[in-house]
Amino acid sequence: MWQLLPPAALLLLVSADTPAADPSKAVVLLDPPWNRVLKNDHVALKCQGDYRVEDNSTKWWHNGTRISSQTSSYIIADAKVEDSGEYECQTGLSALSDPVKLEVHIDWLLLQATKWVVNVGEPIQLKCHSWKKTPVVKVQYFQNGRGKKYFHQNSDFYIPEAKLEHSGSYFCRGIIGTKNESSESVQIIVQGPGTSQTVSSFFPPWHQITFCLVMGLVFVVDTWLYFSVQRHLQNSEEWRNGKVTWSKGP
Repeated sequence: MWQLLPPAALLLLVSADTPAADPSKAVVLLDPPWNRVLKNDHVALKCQGDYRVEDNSTKWWHNGTRISSQTSSYIIADAKVEDSGEYECQTGLSALSDPVKLEVHIDWLLLQATKWVVNVGEPIQLKCHSWKKTPVVKVQYFQNGRGKKYFHQNSDFYIPEAKLEHSGSYFCRGIIGTKNESSESVQIIVQGPGTSQTVSSFFPPWHQITFCLVMGLVFVVDTWLYFSVQRHLQNSEEWRNGKVTWSKGP
């Protein structure tokens, strides 16, 4: 299979699949570590990167627009819906960070997770967060509509080692005052060892390659036969007034 591609093309595919490591790239961290928050929550975004000795300022962007803050931490004391979006930062000796998405919701309950895409064996931590930290009792966590964990008092749902069957749609439910409230559902994806992208993912499956090669060969042979028959007819036929007369070929 590898012989089908010249070395230069193969090198391009490998380099395209393996992003270059950039240790100087800044990193945006959320504190607390939830990217989904409720209105009026307190959120701190912290920028990690290398600074010049004479300059410790930090540049921040929100949805591509520069923010006036120049400190290493960008504080949102009272989150609003318009604070939702992507945040990026950069320090004097670092490259621009990857964007971190923040979602601000309006609801009584919100399901939070440290990560929404996890690998097999990694922990999963879910939190049933209430608006303005209003007390919640009889909290229950659901996966794909089925109850998974119940707490009389509000507590985090912790899965020490994720398995493929832990993928699915999750939400939480609890009692606030006299009302039974539920969060909206969110998707958690657990990736197995075979789900990561490799160089082989650039190539189609073997049966597709075989089919394409066979069809190409059939096309070439069919084209050759067509022109060969045409030449033979031209040498063995004479068209006169719409009639065909046959002559003996060499």
